[in-house]
Amino acid sequence: MSHFLDFSGKTVLITGGTRGIGLETGLSFAKRGALCVLTYSWGDHDEKSIYQAFEKEKAPKPILLQADVSNDVDTQNLLDALKKQGINQIDIFISNVSAAQVVNSFEDYSLKGLKKSISYSAFPMVAYTKKIHSTFGKYPKYIMGVSSTGPTNYSIGYDYVAASKTVMEIFVKYLNYRLRQEGVCINAVRSRAIKTQSLENTFGKDLAEFTKKYVPDNYWIQPQELSEALVALCSGYCDSISGQIITVDKGTTFFDNLMEIYTRAQKVNRAQTSPKA
Repeated sequence: MSHFLDFSGKTVLITGGTRGIGLETGLSFAKRGALCVLTYSWGDHDEKSIYQAFEKEKAPKPILLQADVSNDVDTQNLLDALKKQGINQIDIFISNVSAAQVVNSFEDYSLKGLKKSISYSAFPMVAYTKKIHSTFGKYPKYIMGVSSTGPTNYSIGYDYVAASKTVMEIFVKYLNYRLRQEGVCINAVRSRAIKTQSLENTFGKDLAEFTKKYVPDNYWIQPQELSEALVALCSGYCDSISGQIITVDKGTTFFDNLMEIYTRAQKVNRAQTSPKA
């Protein structure tokens, strides 16, 4: 398969890259020639299926390495291991990992929980960028954060995630200022609902069943739609875009409100009560 963009010779580091959005992002870059380094933690990956997915795209075999993004020692060990394998530069860094406690009530709020969420979902963008520079002597040309519409739109139990994504988005703006003389492009890409396992893990099976009834398929963003947007931002054609928070949502954020839910419910009810032919 031929592709318009060529990332041959480029190394892309994606945290949490062995499933969901991270894996799809790796495939989007790799099928265009990039060598992808995919990190994982707690054994949450299927090595065989990942290699098969890359082979199917005739893409370079990815490097899979375990590393907890909140642990500085893990981060340094990861980069040292890559250097020993002959990699002398990280061209693109995608900060993708997000982890937080689901909040069910006000009583769940704690400073410990907030700090943990920030350590996984926000600060790795900063920590990895600093260690990449200290290890390889150069910053990535492109630094991308994977965010969500959580900072501006309510989601069930999403308090900590929304707070940490807000912190990450602020870092995007300030890192763009701090590194403006280094030739770095840094952005965050927001997405809204994407059907991945983490969606069910975060919001539960009941919501998944509800969406099957009331939410049309074209409402959802596909993981590849987000990953292709990340590729475009790292293509060299969008280098004037930096320090920005970009929403990939097909415009659904605008009309996803009470009126739209009511409209969909009416359609479902009419379909259920209409006489069968």
